[in-house]
Amino acid sequence: MTPRGFPVEEFRTRTARAQDAMAKAGLDALLLTTEPELRYFTGFLTRFWESPTRPWFLILPRTGDPVAVIPAIGAALMRTTWIADIRTWRSPDYEDDGVSLLAGALCDLVAERGAIGVPSGAETHLRMPLADWEVLKRRTGGRVFRDDAGVMRRLRMVKSGAEIEKIRESCAIANRAFARVPEIARQGVSLAQVFRDFQRLCLEEGADWVPYVAGGAAPGGYPDVISPATERPLAPGDVLMLDTGLVRDGYFCDFDRNYSVGPAAPELIRAHDRLIAATLAGFDRARPGATAAEVFAAMDHVLTGGSGGSDAGRFGHGLGMQLTEPPSLIPADPTVLEPGMVLTLEPGVELGPDRWLVNEEDIVIGEGGAEWLSDPVRRLAELPL
Repeated sequence: MTPRGFPVEEFRTRTARAQDAMAKAGLDALLLTTEPELRYFTGFLTRFWESPTRPWFLILPRTGDPVAVIPAIGAALMRTTWIADIRTWRSPDYEDDGVSLLAGALCDLVAERGAIGVPSGAETHLRMPLADWEVLKRRTGGRVFRDDAGVMRRLRMVKSGAEIEKIRESCAIANRAFARVPEIARQGVSLAQVFRDFQRLCLEEGADWVPYVAGGAAPGGYPDVISPATERPLAPGDVLMLDTGLVRDGYFCDFDRNYSVGPAAPELIRAHDRLIAATLAGFDRARPGATAAEVFAAMDHVLTGGSGGSDAGRFGHGLGMQLTEPPSLIPADPTVLEPGMVLTLEPGVELGPDRWLVNEEDIVIGEGGAEWLSDPVRRLAELPL
């Protein structure tokens, strides 16, 4: 397995790339408030973000190292990272939950009338109370808060070699867990039990945690891929789908597998073969210079002749520190693919009312084209009765 964490040079390189982009965008600092953004520049990895109680802040000035403004409960862990300037307060504080401390730090680092970028586009959010946000703007004088001009989006879409190895390892763990599904799934076992046991397999194979397991099971195809598992037992003729986003050292995989409970009907095999053909078409199109929309179109051409996909909305997405990241494989996404981007290919086909099949694989864009990170499926797997 790859070593845990990253060397300090990885974070210095990320910081330098961000500061170069900030200078071109006319930004004097970035204010970051979410888990992946803080971790991207610091390596601060903890499950404590599951609690919504405390806000956490990182300031990246145009020059110099990042400054952490965080609750005191996180100081010991933050000191194990490369960050030297760590400013803390006792949180939760119902009167002033870090706002004064953050405002003071921003005033220290950004000149009057300077521009502070905050990620504001699609797939971003501000992780602090809106009331505190208004107070912060008042307490920072003439400094201007504005959109980060897409700096964080562009940085995080292109992974370093070290990041790709983390994702590759997560995928390898999931590959091994999926290979063991016949140990846990058979006629008479409930879908809920399969979900629980599959998480156990992922942990046994090396996952740190399994925050995402989804899927379905129903005759001839499943109605959706997001519903909770039920206690209904698997039955002959069912199609079982399992989709996992497990985490290893802070990085996700995200792909699924389909299984026929007993022999599959010919129409099901044909539909699954079309999904595989669509996935391969997307893989072939996913190369530097192509757009996210063109990868979508390659898959959609196989499945619908180019009619525009399905109500699911997209045929894949970015992947990394989060289960889903930009870009989206949709007709409207013009993102140009670059080496280092990690994507899922996720075409789906509708077999009838409330009957779907979805296939998902993970890939990385290299200089000459795409490379598989998950072991690609070639045929529909069959579970013995």
